[in-house]
This record gives sequence, C-alpha cells and structure tokens, in this order.
Amino acid sequence: MGIEFTAIDFETANGFRGSPCAVGLTKVRDGRIVDEAQWLMRPPEGHDHFDSRNVAIHGITAEMVEGRPRFGELFPEIGAFIGNDILVAHNAAFDMGVIRSALEVSDQAGPAYDYACTVLLSRRSYFLVSYSLPYVAEAAGVALRNHHDAVEDARACAGIMVDIARRAEAASVEELVSGHRLRLSRLDAYEPGVSEISKPTRTALERGTSSAWTGWPDEGLNPDANRAADPAHPLYGQTVVFTGDLGISRPQAKQRAAVMGAQPASTVTRKTTVLVVGSGFVASDLRSGRVTGKARKVMELHSLGQNIEVLSEAEFLQMTGGKWPAASQ
Repeated sequence: MGIEFTAIDFETANGFRGSPCAVGLTKVRDGRIVDEAQWLMRPPEGHDHFDSRNVAIHGITAEMVEGRPRFGELFPEIGAFIGNDILVAHNAAFDMGVIRSALEVSDQAGPAYDYACTVLLSRRSYFLVSYSLPYVAEAAGVALRNHHDAVEDARACAGIMVDIARRAEAASVEELVSGHRLRLSRLDAYEPGVSEISKPTRTALERGTSSAWTGWPDEGLNPDANRAADPAHPLYGQTVVFTGDLGISRPQAKQRAAVMGAQPASTVTRKTTVLVVGSGFVASDLRSGRVTGKARKVMELHSLGQNIEVLSEAEFLQMTGGKWPAASQ
C-alpha cells in the first residue's frame, strides 16, 4: 500500500479563520488521486461578512453563496469524506484553524485529526525563493491553473505531497514526516461546552471580525522568540525580517512572529530565513521584479545558496492567525 491521505484547502470570507466560504478535498490512495469533493458555503452566522480583500483573492462573493448551507450544516458531509484519513494542507495551521474556529462559532462537535503541512515538508525537499503553493507546485511538476480555487489548491497540495513522498521513497505519511525529522500534528476533538475555545475565536468574539488594527510608526524592538511555541509551526525557529508597507505595524508583526517561535530582525543578513513583504506583494512579483531593496538582497543571497523564503503579508497573517488589518490593501 502506497501513501494515502486527504488534502484539504479552505477559502474564507474575511480575516477570521472561522469564516469558511469554500472547501476543496482531494483523496489519495496508493499515491494516486481517487476522489475529490468541493463545496461553496455560507460562513457561520455572525461571521459571514465578505471582506473585499478576501474576495479579491478567491473571487467568491456573498451573492455566490446566498441560499447555500452554512459550514455547520455541511460539516457532516465534509467529515464523512475525510473519514479517518490523515489531513494534508499547504500551511496546514491555517486550514486546521478554520475547522476548529468554524466548529466553535457553529457550536458543533468535531473529531480529532492528525495532519501534515506541505510548507514544512517542501522546505526540506526543494530549494526555492518562495514556498507559496504556485512555486512549490511548479517544483513538484504539478499543474495549478487557478490558484485559490479550493479544489484546485487541494489537488496541487496532494500532488506536492505525492512528489515529496516519491523523492523520499516513503510509503506512508507517517514515514515521510518522521524521515524529515518532523512529527504529525494533531487537531484535538472539539466538544461544545466542554472544550476550551481557541484563542483566534476568543479574539474574534471579543473584537468582532471587522475590528481595526492600531499601529506604531517605527520599526520597534525585536522581541525574543517564544521557545515554548509549537515546533511544528512553519515559523518556529526562523529568523524573520519585514519589508514594505504592512497593514499592521512592524512591532505588531514582530510580536506575532515571536509568539510562534520565530526570531524577528530588522535587516537582512546571512541569518535571515524568512522575509515578509507588504505593499500588496504576491509571490509572482518575484518574477516581475516588483520587489523592495530587502527582497532584492534576499534573492541575491538565495542565488548564492542561502535558503531564504519570501512570504506575502497575507501568507504571514494566515500563519499567525491575524485578521486583515484595516489599513491593508
């Protein structure tokens, strides 16, 4: 029996993770795609505002999901498709956070899931200037024609996982993960009224999903990395530098990175491993030349063999659980 799992990708209506408006799932057996499923949905009630910035990314509008079942109504079907599979996602912390927060605000129980992240595995399998899904899909020889279509992204994630397993000659997700000195992560089961509400949901309930960020204008200090953070998080152990106009203040961004176990820094050096770019940057800008001075330096160092990853602010916010800031474009 070859590698088997279900790849999953969510799109959300706004900056709160518990606002899913689409999901795509791709099931793999013996290293081959055998089934797929996708749903458009209304996000949970009270969290169903469609932010224009999210709509610009995935193209899904409130009108497109009008009259469709909400997440809570669809989750039994989603769960039935997943079954007992290990879940795989690109930046899995985000997609698992969607499941957890959407269950919490829907007041609905959900099972535990073991999962693996293709961002983490890709870093150990390819040498790229960006580990965003289109770049990794290209490196894996996987077609991705419509990025941010949920089922296409899930299919690309599945193809990446199969390619990584082939390169490592791994016969299972467990063997692949342990072979890269990682471990399977686990999303705990959720029981309304019994399980503790997650921090992103508590924050959303306290502030509201459209709350604005306030910021400081200066670069700020570099807080120490939280060594008690989850080592499986994509930012844990990284040295992160920020560049360009961010929707949140630099000190806020640095604090978010530090909480996840990253060490923030102010300048690009040979210790830098991640550069977060604001100003509306997307990964394709690396090819068009629309980059800041810090990003150019990163690309120069990358060409000399230094493994530095470039992230957009949106990808960073997904990794850290942040909402779209009011000032961001």
